[in-house]
Amino acid sequence: MILERSNQMKFTNGLLWLALCMAALLLSAQAPATNPAIPDWAYPGSKSHKQVPPPADFRRPSKTTTTPIGIFDGQTDVGSAIIPGSASYDAGAKQYILHSAGYNVWYQRDEFQFLWKKLSGDVSLAGTVSFPDANGYGDRKVVFIIRKDLDDDSIEVMTARHGAGLIHLAQRTTKGGMVGTTFKIVAPKRPAGAAADDVIAVAPWRIGIEKKGDVFSLFIGENGAPMHQVGDTLTFHMDEPFYAGIGFASHRPDRSDTAVVSNVVLENAAGKVQ
Repeated sequence: MILERSNQMKFTNGLLWLALCMAALLLSAQAPATNPAIPDWAYPGSKSHKQVPPPADFRRPSKTTTTPIGIFDGQTDVGSAIIPGSASYDAGAKQYILHSAGYNVWYQRDEFQFLWKKLSGDVSLAGTVSFPDANGYGDRKVVFIIRKDLDDDSIEVMTARHGAGLIHLAQRTTKGGMVGTTFKIVAPKRPAGAAADDVIAVAPWRIGIEKKGDVFSLFIGENGAPMHQVGDTLTFHMDEPFYAGIGFASHRPDRSDTAVVSNVVLENAAGKVQ
C-alpha cells in the first residue's frame, strides 16, 4: 500500500512537472523576442510602444572605413547600430546599395550607414531613392546629409525620403542637440491596386539638398520633371570642413533593411542639383 501511494505521488509530481514545463514553454513562445543590447526607447513606434529620445548621455562611437566607394571617400556606421551596416556600388547601374539597421536619424543622436566625402564650401547633392522591399517600416529613411563630423550627435542639415513618402528639410544646429524640421511635404504613394494609367499624384522620388554659403535648400523632381527648389530654406553657418553624402536607417534597431540610391550627383558647387 505504501509503495502504491509512493508511485501515485511520483506519477502526480511527474504530471505537475510536465505541466509546469509546458506552461513555461507557452509563456516563452508568447513573449516578444527582445535583444538585451537594444534599449526599450530604441524600438520603433507601434500601437503598444512609443519611441522616445535616448537618454542625454547615451552614445556609441561610430565605426569608419576609409576605402573609397564610387564617388565617396569612405563609409561610416554612425552610432554603431547593433547590426553592422554595409554598402556597395554598381558602376554599370550607377547605384549605391545600402544595408542598415539603426533606430533612427533624429533626436540628439543617429544610427545609420553613411557614405561621405569631406568638403568645404558650396555643395549640390541629389539622387533617386528606391526601397527593394516595399514592406519596410514607414519611417525608414534615406538621407542626403551634410554633417560637421562622424559622431552620432553631430551638427547636421539633411533632407530625407521616408518609406511612407514623407520628405523633409531638417537640422541639428548644436552638437548633441535635438533635430528640428524646417520644412516637410507629405508625398502621396500610388494606392495599392491602382491601374498604371490612373491619374493620381505620384510621390517625388528624386530629392536633393543644396548648400549655398549659409543657405540650405530642399530640391525635388516629380515624375521625371527637372529638379526644383521647394519650401522654406534654412540659414545656418556650418564650420568647415564637413562631410557630405548619403545614408540610410531602417528605423529598426534589430533588423537590417536595404535602400538603393541611383544617379547620385555630388558637386562642390551650388546650382548643380539635377
